[in-house]
Amino acid sequence: MTTPQPNADESALGRPLPVLRALIDAVDHELLQLLSRRNGLVGEIAAYKRAHGVAIRDHQREREIIADRRDRSAPLGLRPDVVESLFRLMLWASRDRQAALRAEVPLDLEPRTVAIIGGAGAMGGCLAQMFADLGHAVMIADVQTDLTPREAASVADVVLISVPIDVTVQVITELGPHVREDALLLDVTSIKTDPVQAMLQHSKSSVVGTHPLFGPSVHSLQGQRIVLTPGRGDQWLDWLRSMFTARGLSIKETTPQEHDRAMAVVQVLTHFSTEVIGKTMAQFGVPLEETLQFTSPVYLMELLMTARHFAQSPQLYASIQTSNPLTNEITDAFLEAAAAHKKDIQEKDNAAVEATFDQVRTFLGSFTDEALEKSSYLIDRLVERS
Repeated sequence: MTTPQPNADESALGRPLPVLRALIDAVDHELLQLLSRRNGLVGEIAAYKRAHGVAIRDHQREREIIADRRDRSAPLGLRPDVVESLFRLMLWASRDRQAALRAEVPLDLEPRTVAIIGGAGAMGGCLAQMFADLGHAVMIADVQTDLTPREAASVADVVLISVPIDVTVQVITELGPHVREDALLLDVTSIKTDPVQAMLQHSKSSVVGTHPLFGPSVHSLQGQRIVLTPGRGDQWLDWLRSMFTARGLSIKETTPQEHDRAMAVVQVLTHFSTEVIGKTMAQFGVPLEETLQFTSPVYLMELLMTARHFAQSPQLYASIQTSNPLTNEITDAFLEAAAAHKKDIQEKDNAAVEATFDQVRTFLGSFTDEALEKSSYLIDRLVERS
């Protein structure tokens, strides 16, 4: 029997596409097996770190890994920047798995009873899960639960207030007197001056104001930021630091007043300008579908963030802006800057626009270089998904 011979066209073109795709699938399956083996080793590392009190993140080790993988990639015909992106994602996943395995939770940790007031809400539920993952007993008390907030607050070691901003001080005022003197009282609202003052005034417990700088829908807490504004009680403050660190959160400590001033820029100015952009687009008369036909990556990125904003709770964003003590100051500054810039544009004053660029570049300093690098990365990832 003679062996079938490929025809001339097949010889010239190489192996058929279905065969090549099947081979790619086989290689990808091997990669998954290797990732599974790596994940198993990460589990062993987590156990070692917990037993020996070693921190999850080792920046020097991560730099060594990235440098080594980049050096090895080019001789293999691979792009170093692509390889770096892949390994940074794997390192993030590794840290997240170690945190889930409680690598930084002390072996002798004493389980506490944590009451989440407003725990049926999204953020309350997120934090309830976090404390439960850390080995604590969590009680949920909300308007529809059999367990009342007062009952929960009176018996818990830790009482966390996670209710809408506009009722936070009222809830603290009502529950603060029922919190045990040897307990911890904390809140998670986006403003800090009034809630912290209320907790100090209406309770005798330890007090810490907190503000998670992330939403409850994040895929992982690893690397997310949280602000602490200490009020009273160093021992509980140390405990809270250790709990947040154990779950991979990055902590920023400040005063309530400094927090609210920063949030005037980070939240109020950002949300206000985003809402003005959205309202302008809605009223200007150019259909969204039409602009998408001409979209650039930068416009698409801005549009995605605008649409994301308006897909969320209007009550939350209204409260954030109306509750901050510096809202009038920052929004007036925005409108003043917009009016001055509008004048420069309408008068076709290119020199004035260039002066604005110089002023803002000076303000941003070296952050402009970081912004160019990181935004280019985000644009590349966005284009990949288009």
